[in-house]
Amino acid sequence: MSENTNNIENRESVNFIQKIINEDITNGKYNKRVHTRFPPEPNGSLHIGHAKSICLNYGLAIKNNGKFNLRFDDTNPATEDESFVKSIVEDIRWLCPEWKDEPLYASDYFDKMYECAVELINKGLAYVDDLSSEQMREYRGTLTEPGIESPNRNRSKEESLDLFTRMKNGEFKNGEYVLRAKIDMSSPNINMRDPIIYRIMHVTHHNTGDKWCIYPMYDYAHPIEDAYEGITHSICTLEFEDHRPFYDWVLANLDDFKDEPTQQIEFAKLYLTKTMMGKRYLKQMVEQGLVDGWDDPRMPTISGIRRRGYTPEALYKFLDDVGVAKSQSVVDIAMLENAIREDLKEKAPRTMAVLDPIKVIITNYPEGQVEYLDAENNAENEAMGTRKIPFSREIYIERDDFMENPPKKYFRLFPGNEVRLRYAYFIKCNDFKKDENGNVVEIYCTYDPATKSGTGFTERKVKGTLHWVDANNCIDATVRLYDYMMEAEDYDKTNF
Repeated sequence: MSENTNNIENRESVNFIQKIINEDITNGKYNKRVHTRFPPEPNGSLHIGHAKSICLNYGLAIKNNGKFNLRFDDTNPATEDESFVKSIVEDIRWLCPEWKDEPLYASDYFDKMYECAVELINKGLAYVDDLSSEQMREYRGTLTEPGIESPNRNRSKEESLDLFTRMKNGEFKNGEYVLRAKIDMSSPNINMRDPIIYRIMHVTHHNTGDKWCIYPMYDYAHPIEDAYEGITHSICTLEFEDHRPFYDWVLANLDDFKDEPTQQIEFAKLYLTKTMMGKRYLKQMVEQGLVDGWDDPRMPTISGIRRRGYTPEALYKFLDDVGVAKSQSVVDIAMLENAIREDLKEKAPRTMAVLDPIKVIITNYPEGQVEYLDAENNAENEAMGTRKIPFSREIYIERDDFMENPPKKYFRLFPGNEVRLRYAYFIKCNDFKKDENGNVVEIYCTYDPATKSGTGFTERKVKGTLHWVDANNCIDATVRLYDYMMEAEDYDKTNF
């Protein structure tokens, strides 16, 4: 069992969704089963907001000895791509290493969805409409005004069934007809005003090829997929709360699913400061070349942060700290950064690197001599042992670690001051050299052999400790430093 799964099982916090599940188990609902799912659309890479949903659904399944499905919502072939299917599967397996199943697809159930649509037509609960998209918007009404019934709303079952069959057989052009649910055009919930459940799309599907030229709408397909798979708790983000009445309507009016329908439960999305989370905006950045693809380490995608060095354990810790709530809020990105620091603190080996070097020459150290000093691989974890690092007369330190005229409480290197070199000696600055532009290019110091690290107590104390590398025994490296994705805190009003 992986560390991820242990983290899930050992959490003591009980969120409001777990409380609902506890009550369902106590009451024997769903025969005490818990079956969750994550239903991404393969039209882009997953981001850290999706990770919250994945970890929540997967975690609830693990904690309640249940099952978890990855099911692709591939009902819109015009925007979907097989490459995203592969990347999403990779992301899920990274986050959920105990999940060994194969992914499922909404398209696996297209035949079943078609049968359900025929059932609704035969029950007088769906009809074929030929209003244009502009007319449909006009007839729909507003938040304060009821909609207007389509002239085709009372079309006979026989005529609607014939037209729907011909839609399936490819006799009509895109947009010529749609199938709508017949509910209530005066409903205060616009989602219940005879929503479209099927549209014509002559597009090749990545999974079903050219078998279909009609495709179900997500709001119609989703409850059928959940019910067909035996999902018990369909956990969605808050924007689907207004869609729940239609979700329930679909299942309540289909004979196969109405007895003990899946229940939809909504929770708040994850939003981070200084981070754009909207998939369409991330897609726009990729397409405009503002980033180097979906897995660019600057992106908040799961593949991006994986390349950046984040671990699944850190994400689980962060998401557990954020919690699961009903009200929307924005989380400070510092919480995420702290989670990765805490996770890597005891597991990542340390090294010393200098990004903006300035040379230090230790004038009283023997020329040509190299000694090897002991350095801890991880000061937080003794079990990781030590390594040998070279030390000689010339070293590099960070340019920011030296000032000619320092302010008060500057404890690093400056003329006349003494500092400790980590794992090495105390050195004292005696002089320095500048180039023709006035930039310091060399610093001249002396070292005290009695202050060698690890050799015991020295009476003299210093306040500054510098990292360094040996100038003659170091290697060049490429270091990528990333700032925050967005300059503004207000993520949803930022233009780029």
